[in-house]
Amino acid sequence: MQSFACLKAALVIGILSTSGCASLQTGSDFQAGRHALLTGQNETALAYFQSAAQRDPTYFYGTAYRQNVWSYVGRSQYALGRLPEARETLQKALAAKQDEDLTRLYLGLTLARSGDRQAGLKEIENGMKGIHSWLDYINEAHRFSFGQYWDPARDIRSTIQGDLAMISAREFDWQKLIADSEWIAQRMEEEGDKARRDEAEEHDRDSDGGDTQP
Repeated sequence: MQSFACLKAALVIGILSTSGCASLQTGSDFQAGRHALLTGQNETALAYFQSAAQRDPTYFYGTAYRQNVWSYVGRSQYALGRLPEARETLQKALAAKQDEDLTRLYLGLTLARSGDRQAGLKEIENGMKGIHSWLDYINEAHRFSFGQYWDPARDIRSTIQGDLAMISAREFDWQKLIADSEWIAQRMEEEGDKARRDEAEEHDRDSDGGDTQP
């Protein structure tokens, strides 16, 4: 009985160890993919994201602004011009999490660039509205903590407001709308990193200011 219990314990430890290693590898692949995507290495990014998605198809990135791994696979495909693949992948990402507004924005861009401008416009508009609402919410709900560091100058929301006004007028430049949408998407991807840096820097300044001289 004792030997069986020891064997069972060893198996459990082995499974947990394997699971932990797989989780670490998924996170490592994802971070490498995200770095590649942010630096314009789209083919490399796609390979890393696909590897992460294969290891853990339910993987999510972020804390305040959570996004699933399939969204990143779809964004990489979009960046590479693989629009039919991007459309399928982004729809899969939204099926897993309907309120991913950045994913919806990318789906709208994909549809618009594929020639389906009517459907693309609807997704772009809804994606922009969702991002704007989320930024307003995070600024208000967490205004005394991390929320104050997201879009503090309202650059993202100002661009969105201008584009939504243009869409409402039904007379707009598609080239401008697509360019603005891509800029918003890129800024939102970078904003979380910037918010964390700004929060850490302010915390460091406050800590330094609290030091007393002997």
